[in-house]
Amino acid sequence: MIHPTAIIDPKAEIDENVEIGPYSIINANVSIASGTRIGSHVTIDSYVDIGPDCQIFQYASIGAVPQAVKFKGEVSYLKIGQNSIIREFATLNRGTEFGGGVTRIGEDNFLMAYTHVAHDCITGRGVIMANNATLAGHITIGDHVTIGGLVAVHQFVRIGNYAYIGGKSAVVKDIPPYLIAAGDRASLHGLNKVGLKRHQFSDNSVDQLKRAYRIIFRIGLTVNEAVERVLAEVENTPEVLNLVNFIKDTQRGITR
Repeated sequence: MIHPTAIIDPKAEIDENVEIGPYSIINANVSIASGTRIGSHVTIDSYVDIGPDCQIFQYASIGAVPQAVKFKGEVSYLKIGQNSIIREFATLNRGTEFGGGVTRIGEDNFLMAYTHVAHDCITGRGVIMANNATLAGHITIGDHVTIGGLVAVHQFVRIGNYAYIGGKSAVVKDIPPYLIAAGDRASLHGLNKVGLKRHQFSDNSVDQLKRAYRIIFRIGLTVNEAVERVLAEVENTPEVLNLVNFIKDTQRGITR
């Protein structure tokens, strides 16, 4: 299961049923859970935990030190959730002490070729990043988010659950959950109706989100005025409350 040309530090912890391809390098203080498959020419640096049943394709760089001028060589981590797929030439960096110390890739993520996840990013479950999508540092991605190819996301941005970012976009402010955003700079283009349908959201949930979206983004109210009106006039489904709370918690501002 481990190719004889692979270089593996004795301090790496590798479970049974792990495959490691030719010329891959596994450094000390790496943990790889059962069922994970590592392709050829992959480099996995120290302080990386990889969950079970992941696939990492050839030439990926996993757990390199962060590209951050304030990083001083401190111990920090990269953790990858189970069933995640990381394609060719992807680069995933460890966290930093000043950013929390951990970069986290959630379960069931699909990171396509040449994607980049910088230090201290957190992705939720079922995140898809298409080819050449890039995350700067300190970004938080919710569950079941899709990020199109050639997208660049500014540091400290948050992207809410079930959002969809169209290809070749530049995202500089928070993207609320359940919405579509695209463009340079990104702007909103309504609900992610296809994504919500695929994840079996009820018709009522979608209808209430439509009403909330119109009040918040289409009739010229300030954010505070819109939030108050949504809470007063729209059924407070879990999805509506999630949308409202996400907007209220923004630090960088909300994409409009």
